[in-house]
Amino acid sequence: MPWPKAIIHVDMDAFYASVEQRDDPNLRGKPVIVGGHPRRGVVLAASYEVRPFGVRSAMPMARAVKLAPHAVVARPRFAAYADASEQVFDIFESFTPLVEPLSLDEAFLDVTGSLKLFGTPSQIAARIRERIAAEVRLPASAGIASVKFVAKIASDLAKPNGQKEVPPESTRDFLAPLPVARLWGVGPKSEQTLKALGLRTIADVAAREPKWLERKLGVVGTHLWELSHAIDPREVVPDRGAKSIGAEDTFEEDQDGPEALAPHIHSQALRVGRRLRRAGVKARVVQLKLKYSDFKLVTRRVTLKEPTDDGQALYRAAMDQLGRASLERKVRLTGVSAQELRSDGEQQCLFQAGPRRAEKLNSALDKIADRYGRGAVVTADLAGDEPDDRDDETRRKVGASRAGGRG
Repeated sequence: MPWPKAIIHVDMDAFYASVEQRDDPNLRGKPVIVGGHPRRGVVLAASYEVRPFGVRSAMPMARAVKLAPHAVVARPRFAAYADASEQVFDIFESFTPLVEPLSLDEAFLDVTGSLKLFGTPSQIAARIRERIAAEVRLPASAGIASVKFVAKIASDLAKPNGQKEVPPESTRDFLAPLPVARLWGVGPKSEQTLKALGLRTIADVAAREPKWLERKLGVVGTHLWELSHAIDPREVVPDRGAKSIGAEDTFEEDQDGPEALAPHIHSQALRVGRRLRRAGVKARVVQLKLKYSDFKLVTRRVTLKEPTDDGQALYRAAMDQLGRASLERKVRLTGVSAQELRSDGEQQCLFQAGPRRAEKLNSALDKIADRYGRGAVVTADLAGDEPDDRDDETRRKVGASRAGGRG
């Protein structure tokens, strides 16, 4: 059966930990935890060798160290991760211009228009993974399907360092036996709600009438029914054609207070800034998204005096909005998005001054980093942190330069 659309989801395996093991041969094959302060930091990545002990990303470091006291704890090096990410995304873009970043280490690729050039979807995925292994020396997994939702599940099941193809005609059969937790939007609480209704597998959801699901679950019922039938019309949207550019992360364990949230928001803002510059656009509006432990979602947005593509400016604006939000409850997700985008080359005011200092800095840092690597540049505003703040190295390294993909 021909592919109506060929979507590949590529996800790097234990990305930060894999970079550490690549760069330090003494860490290869050993349990590695990438994280910050052992008392108040969180796990940013866990190698596959340490996962059998129950260590997962976003877990408090104190708990992780208790679970695996023999593990090697590596301080995060975001400059190295950003550099590896750049190389990976360059490989993606050599196969298709339709690349939608989700974070530093994963993306959707629409390769429908590339089949005549590079072969079948499975062959393209294999070539991408081979090049990542050869050129970046890192493992990657891939899922191939005709819709984004199924491609993401397939890559999860292919880990570590594998790939899984779900042909269009096999999609419903592939989804049927999977637990309802695999449906996008189903968290621990909604999973229990579905199980209470007798819905344990995706096949159970698919067998119900949409109206019945809507009566029991509200509008989300229709959404889940569509996913259970592999109905996912969303396109792969590259940054240049996007109406907004954002980065967000769902934590495996809920976070509490501005100090715990700030590093995540900082990283997200830097990633968005990099993507804005790559797309040649600037944002007039910055939005902060928070999802609380009870799944309530709130957003706070601010209109900037002037459009920007500077990750530091986005971070400051997002943190200002965090100050407007209630933090009485724990938070399970944060996100930063840039909205009301305008072309970088759009007509400016006739008497506007020349490039601002931040723009010159970003341009210079981007050029230096492209030539010498991300670790070659450190901005002054991020270099003066106290030792205890080294958990989030984005505060010290790269700064306003190109520092990541989408979350």
